[in-house]
Amino acid sequence: MKAIILAGGKGTRLAPYTKILPKPLMPIGDMPILEILLHQMCRAGIDHTILTVGHLAEYLRMFFQNGQRVGMRITYSYEDKPLGTAGPLSLVPGLDDTFLVSNGDVLTTLDIADLIAFHKTEKAVATIAMHHRQVKIDLGVLQLNGSHEVNGYIEKPTYDFMVSMGIYVFDPSVLRYIPHNRYLDFPDLVQTLIADQQKVIGYPFDGYWQDLGRIDDYEEALQDFEAMRDQFLPGFSRKMSGTTPH
Repeated sequence: MKAIILAGGKGTRLAPYTKILPKPLMPIGDMPILEILLHQMCRAGIDHTILTVGHLAEYLRMFFQNGQRVGMRITYSYEDKPLGTAGPLSLVPGLDDTFLVSNGDVLTTLDIADLIAFHKTEKAVATIAMHHRQVKIDLGVLQLNGSHEVNGYIEKPTYDFMVSMGIYVFDPSVLRYIPHNRYLDFPDLVQTLIADQQKVIGYPFDGYWQDLGRIDDYEEALQDFEAMRDQFLPGFSRKMSGTTPH
Protein backbone atom coordinates (compact mmCIF):
# COMPACT_ATOMS: atom_id res chain seq x y z
CA MET A 1 0.00 0.00 0.00
CA LYS A 2 1.16 3.54 -0.75
CA ALA A 3 1.26 6.57 1.51
CA ILE A 4 1.79 10.21 0.64
CA ILE A 5 3.41 12.49 3.18
CA LEU A 6 3.05 16.23 2.71
CA ALA A 7 6.52 17.59 3.41
CA GLY A 8 6.74 20.66 1.19
CA GLY A 9 5.57 23.43 3.52
CA LYS A 10 7.76 26.17 4.96
CA GLY A 11 6.69 25.62 8.57
CA THR A 12 6.56 29.36 9.24
CA ARG A 13 5.03 28.95 12.72
CA LEU A 14 8.17 27.07 13.82
CA ALA A 15 10.53 29.78 12.61
CA PRO A 16 13.42 30.42 13.06
CA TYR A 17 14.18 26.66 13.20
CA THR A 18 12.51 26.02 9.84
CA LYS A 19 14.55 28.69 8.08
CA ILE A 20 17.36 26.16 7.83
CA LEU A 21 15.60 22.83 8.46
CA PRO A 22 12.38 21.47 6.90
CA LYS A 23 9.76 20.91 9.59
CA PRO A 24 9.55 17.11 9.03
CA LEU A 25 13.23 16.91 10.04
CA MET A 26 12.69 18.62 13.39
CA PRO A 27 14.14 16.21 15.98
CA ILE A 28 11.95 14.33 18.44
CA GLY A 29 14.17 12.32 20.74
CA ASP A 30 16.90 10.76 18.64
CA MET A 31 15.15 10.97 15.26
CA PRO A 32 13.17 13.42 13.11
CA ILE A 33 9.41 13.55 13.52
CA LEU A 34 9.01 12.24 9.98
CA GLU A 35 11.11 9.15 10.72
CA ILE A 36 8.80 8.26 13.61
CA LEU A 37 5.81 8.51 11.28
CA LEU A 38 7.51 6.39 8.63
CA HIS A 39 8.27 3.62 11.12
CA GLN A 40 4.61 3.65 12.18
CA MET A 41 3.51 3.39 8.56
CA CYS A 42 5.90 0.53 7.90
CA ARG A 43 4.45 -1.31 10.90
CA ALA A 44 0.98 -0.84 9.37
CA GLY A 45 2.03 -2.58 6.16
CA ILE A 46 2.80 0.44 3.97
CA ASP A 47 5.70 -0.41 1.70
CA HIS A 48 5.98 2.68 -0.52
CA THR A 49 5.85 6.29 0.62
CA ILE A 50 5.94 9.34 -1.63
CA LEU A 51 7.19 12.54 -0.04
CA THR A 52 5.76 15.67 -1.66
CA VAL A 53 8.56 18.19 -1.26
CA GLY A 54 9.34 21.80 -2.03
CA HIS A 55 10.93 23.92 0.69
CA LEU A 56 14.46 22.64 1.47
CA ALA A 57 13.68 19.43 -0.43
CA GLU A 58 17.34 18.50 -0.79
CA TYR A 59 17.69 17.99 2.97
CA LEU A 60 14.81 15.53 3.07
CA ARG A 61 16.21 13.60 0.14
CA MET A 62 19.71 13.50 1.63
CA PHE A 63 18.39 12.15 4.92
CA PHE A 64 15.87 9.56 3.76
CA GLN A 65 17.30 8.71 0.31
CA ASN A 66 15.50 5.64 -1.08
CA GLY A 67 14.00 4.61 2.27
CA GLN A 68 16.47 1.92 3.29
CA ARG A 69 16.93 3.43 6.76
CA VAL A 70 13.22 2.91 7.54
CA GLY A 71 12.64 -0.35 5.68
CA MET A 72 10.39 0.90 2.91
CA ARG A 73 10.64 2.40 -0.56
CA ILE A 74 10.64 6.20 -0.62
CA THR A 75 10.23 8.33 -3.73
CA TYR A 76 9.76 12.08 -4.15
CA SER A 77 7.26 14.36 -5.87
CA TYR A 78 8.43 17.94 -6.38
CA GLU A 79 6.28 21.08 -6.25
CA ASP A 80 7.52 23.97 -8.40
CA LYS A 81 4.97 26.21 -6.67
CA PRO A 82 2.86 25.92 -3.51
CA LEU A 83 -0.14 23.66 -4.17
CA GLY A 84 -1.81 23.61 -0.74
CA THR A 85 -2.48 20.37 1.10
CA ALA A 86 -4.55 18.51 -1.52
CA GLY A 87 -3.10 19.92 -4.75
CA PRO A 88 0.18 17.92 -4.53
CA LEU A 89 -1.79 14.67 -4.94
CA SER A 90 -2.44 15.62 -8.57
CA LEU A 91 1.27 15.24 -9.33
CA VAL A 92 1.68 11.74 -7.86
CA PRO A 93 1.42 8.94 -10.44
CA GLY A 94 0.18 5.41 -9.84
CA LEU A 95 -2.47 6.07 -7.17
CA ASP A 96 -4.76 3.34 -8.45
CA ASP A 97 -5.67 1.76 -5.10
CA THR A 98 -6.61 2.94 -1.60
CA PHE A 99 -3.85 5.20 -0.23
CA LEU A 100 -2.95 7.05 2.95
CA VAL A 101 -2.13 10.76 3.17
CA SER A 102 -0.52 12.45 6.16
CA ASN A 103 1.05 15.70 7.18
CA GLY A 104 4.74 15.28 7.86
CA ASP A 105 4.69 16.77 11.36
CA VAL A 106 2.20 14.61 13.27
CA LEU A 107 3.12 12.86 16.52
CA THR A 108 0.48 10.30 17.49
CA THR A 109 -0.15 6.83 18.87
CA LEU A 110 -2.82 6.24 16.22
CA ASP A 111 -2.92 2.66 14.90
CA ILE A 112 -2.69 3.32 11.17
CA ALA A 113 -3.70 -0.23 10.26
CA ASP A 114 -6.96 0.22 12.22
CA LEU A 115 -7.64 3.49 10.42
CA ILE A 116 -7.20 1.83 7.02
CA ALA A 117 -9.38 -1.15 8.00
CA PHE A 118 -12.10 1.24 9.23
CA HIS A 119 -12.05 3.09 5.90
CA LYS A 120 -12.46 -0.12 3.92
CA THR A 121 -15.23 -1.44 6.18
CA GLU A 122 -17.19 1.80 5.85
CA LYS A 123 -16.71 1.85 2.05
CA ALA A 124 -16.04 5.58 2.08
CA VAL A 125 -14.20 7.56 -0.58
CA ALA A 126 -12.46 9.57 2.15
CA THR A 127 -11.80 8.96 5.83
CA ILE A 128 -10.46 11.67 8.11
CA ALA A 129 -8.77 10.74 11.38
CA MET A 130 -10.30 13.04 13.98
CA HIS A 131 -9.57 14.02 17.56
CA HIS A 132 -11.62 15.75 20.25
CA ARG A 133 -10.37 19.18 21.25
CA GLN A 134 -11.68 21.77 23.69
CA VAL A 135 -11.03 25.45 23.08
CA LYS A 136 -11.43 27.84 25.99
CA ILE A 137 -12.15 31.48 25.26
CA ASP A 138 -10.66 33.58 28.06
CA LEU A 139 -13.06 36.43 27.40
CA GLY A 140 -16.71 37.19 27.93
CA VAL A 141 -18.61 36.19 24.78
CA LEU A 142 -21.64 38.23 23.75
CA GLN A 143 -24.60 36.72 21.93
CA LEU A 144 -26.52 39.06 19.65
CA ASN A 145 -29.98 38.86 18.13
CA GLY A 146 -28.78 39.55 14.59
CA SER A 147 -28.45 43.26 15.19
CA HIS A 148 -26.76 45.10 18.06
CA GLU A 149 -29.06 43.90 20.83
CA VAL A 150 -27.39 41.58 23.33
CA ASN A 151 -29.52 38.58 24.27
CA GLY A 152 -26.87 36.51 26.01
CA TYR A 153 -23.53 36.76 27.78
CA ILE A 154 -21.24 33.76 28.43
CA GLU A 155 -18.22 34.22 30.66
CA LYS A 156 -15.09 32.42 29.41
CA PRO A 157 -16.89 29.57 27.61
CA THR A 158 -15.33 26.28 26.50
CA TYR A 159 -16.27 24.90 23.08
CA ASP A 160 -15.93 21.29 21.94
CA PHE A 161 -14.78 20.34 18.44
CA MET A 162 -13.79 17.26 16.48
CA VAL A 163 -10.69 18.33 14.59
CA SER A 164 -8.78 16.79 11.72
CA MET A 165 -5.55 15.06 12.75
CA GLY A 166 -3.98 15.66 9.35
CA ILE A 167 -4.16 11.94 8.47
CA TYR A 168 -6.50 10.66 5.75
CA VAL A 169 -7.35 7.55 3.77
CA PHE A 170 -8.59 8.04 0.21
CA ASP A 171 -9.90 5.91 -2.60
CA PRO A 172 -8.51 6.75 -6.07
CA SER A 173 -11.87 8.19 -7.14
CA VAL A 174 -11.11 11.39 -5.18
CA LEU A 175 -8.37 12.26 -7.66
CA ARG A 176 -10.89 13.36 -10.26
CA TYR A 177 -11.89 16.17 -7.88
CA ILE A 178 -8.31 17.51 -7.70
CA PRO A 179 -7.30 19.70 -10.67
CA HIS A 180 -3.82 19.03 -12.02
CA ASN A 181 -1.05 21.24 -10.66
CA ARG A 182 -3.45 23.75 -9.11
CA TYR A 183 -3.69 24.99 -5.55
CA LEU A 184 -6.24 23.11 -3.41
CA ASP A 185 -6.56 22.52 0.33
CA PHE A 186 -8.20 19.52 2.00
CA PRO A 187 -11.18 21.45 3.44
CA ASP A 188 -12.12 22.55 -0.08
CA LEU A 189 -11.70 19.01 -1.42
CA VAL A 190 -13.88 17.58 1.35
CA GLN A 191 -16.57 20.20 0.76
CA THR A 192 -16.56 19.30 -2.95
CA LEU A 193 -16.89 15.59 -2.17
CA ILE A 194 -19.79 16.23 0.19
CA ALA A 195 -21.53 18.48 -2.34
CA ASP A 196 -21.28 15.65 -4.88
CA GLN A 197 -22.83 13.25 -2.32
CA GLN A 198 -19.67 11.20 -1.91
CA LYS A 199 -19.26 9.32 1.37
CA VAL A 200 -16.81 11.08 3.70
CA ILE A 201 -16.43 9.74 7.23
CA GLY A 202 -14.49 10.56 10.37
CA TYR A 203 -12.44 8.03 12.33
CA PRO A 204 -12.60 8.94 16.05
CA PHE A 205 -9.33 8.59 17.95
CA ASP A 206 -8.97 9.39 21.63
CA GLY A 207 -5.31 8.51 22.12
CA TYR A 208 -2.32 10.81 21.92
CA TRP A 209 -2.09 13.31 19.08
CA GLN A 210 -0.06 16.45 18.69
CA ASP A 211 0.34 18.65 15.63
CA LEU A 212 3.77 20.27 15.75
CA GLY A 213 2.61 23.55 14.26
CA ARG A 214 3.80 25.87 17.02
CA ILE A 215 6.90 26.10 19.19
CA ASP A 216 4.86 25.38 22.36
CA ASP A 217 3.42 22.22 20.76
CA TYR A 218 6.89 21.12 19.65
CA GLU A 219 8.40 21.55 23.11
CA GLU A 220 5.51 19.60 24.66
CA ALA A 221 5.97 16.82 22.10
CA LEU A 222 9.65 16.50 23.01
CA GLN A 223 8.75 15.71 26.62
CA ASP A 224 5.86 13.43 25.67
CA PHE A 225 7.97 11.34 23.32
CA GLU A 226 10.59 10.67 25.97
CA ALA A 227 7.91 9.64 28.48
CA MET A 228 5.85 7.54 26.01
CA ARG A 229 8.41 6.26 23.53
CA ASP A 230 7.22 2.64 23.68
CA GLN A 231 3.68 3.75 22.84
CA PHE A 232 4.78 5.66 19.75
CA LEU A 233 7.17 2.94 18.55
CA PRO A 234 6.17 -0.37 20.18
CA GLY A 235 8.83 -3.01 19.85
CA PHE A 236 11.10 -0.70 17.85
CA SER A 237 14.86 -0.70 18.07
CA ARG A 238 17.54 0.73 15.82
CA LYS A 239 18.58 -2.83 14.96
CA MET A 240 15.16 -3.37 13.37
CA SER A 241 15.47 -0.36 11.07
CA GLY A 242 17.61 0.03 8.00
CA THR A 243 16.38 -3.06 6.19
CA THR A 244 16.18 -3.19 2.43
CA PRO A 245 13.12 -1.31 1.16
CA HIS A 246 10.34 -3.22 -0.58
